[in-house]
Amino acid sequence: MTGFSAVRPWVSPLGLTITLVACLATARAEEAKPGAGTGPELALVRTVVAKRTTISSDLIFTGDIEAQSQVNVAFRAPGKIAARLVEVGDHIRADQVLARLDPQEQRANLANAQAALTSAEALLTQARVNFKRQESLMASGYTTRPSYDDAEQQLRTTQAAVDSAKAALGTAQEQFSYTDLKAGVDGIVLSRSFEVGQVVQAGQTVMTMAQDGPRDAVFNIFEAVLAAPPESETVAIALQADPTVTAVGRVREISPSVDAASGTVRVKVGLESTPPAMSLGAVVIGTGKFHPREAIVLPWSALYRWQNGPAVWVRDPKTGTVAPRAVTLERYAPDTIALASGVEPGEEVVIAGIQLLRPGQTVAVAQILGAAR
Repeated sequence: MTGFSAVRPWVSPLGLTITLVACLATARAEEAKPGAGTGPELALVRTVVAKRTTISSDLIFTGDIEAQSQVNVAFRAPGKIAARLVEVGDHIRADQVLARLDPQEQRANLANAQAALTSAEALLTQARVNFKRQESLMASGYTTRPSYDDAEQQLRTTQAAVDSAKAALGTAQEQFSYTDLKAGVDGIVLSRSFEVGQVVQAGQTVMTMAQDGPRDAVFNIFEAVLAAPPESETVAIALQADPTVTAVGRVREISPSVDAASGTVRVKVGLESTPPAMSLGAVVIGTGKFHPREAIVLPWSALYRWQNGPAVWVRDPKTGTVAPRAVTLERYAPDTIALASGVEPGEEVVIAGIQLLRPGQTVAVAQILGAAR
């Protein structure tokens, strides 16, 4: 009987390679399963424990000096500008001529009014002589009553014509005077919007000037600062270029609306007396004293935007998870923010690493000097 020998199956090199690749992929997939190996790394954050802090009672703002009254200067008659006699920055007097119109049309109207008055006065003289004659004849009985009445009526008519011509002449003279542009008040020219040869309409603003008199220190202040009334009614003003130049002012006007571009409110502080060095446009520093208040102060890095409003991330020490919390801002500072509500003392707030956080995420607190756990 012939014996049987064991036969080994033949495996191609390509099949062996595919098998090895599949085994390697399976091993890597097993390592990637949750709980396998060391597990995914937790996000590292930095936190602080919230506590109440007394907010500084002195607030400092930067503004500039402006005139309390600004005048828009315009011609009172239409015409073509013939001369400009002042420049921006010039100090002018109330009766000083700033510019002139070409007076050709007004001069012609004035000449017509003068001629009309001369004619009316001549008719008045003739009517007066005629009335005197009729009056003498009436006394002697050589004229009739109707003739006398007609002479008297003609005298009154011509007298009214003379009065009307005088009024028209006065109007023409006044219109002629309108060719000279005058401000009517003393002040400084701030801007102009006309050139020689330009045709302007009556009432069209061609120049703006700051009237001499009281000055304002104007500041743009965040609305949250104005929520609390100041402790003092006065504001200390100092010139930025020379802090030794000082003045005292009182809040005169607060804008009722918030500027859409900057988000600030315009506040005007009227100066009790203005030092000569505080000229128009000078940069000044205002210091206001407010009642000391307690608030939770956090670094700017803690501020987050959530549901179209300000928020911060709060960490639960028990579970190690974070969640966004809407807050109300008390005020801003160069490096910090003060919260009016939203966070209670003792809560743990994330101040670094908030960019990639999501609600309910488990985080780990980094061991950084100064961080509170």
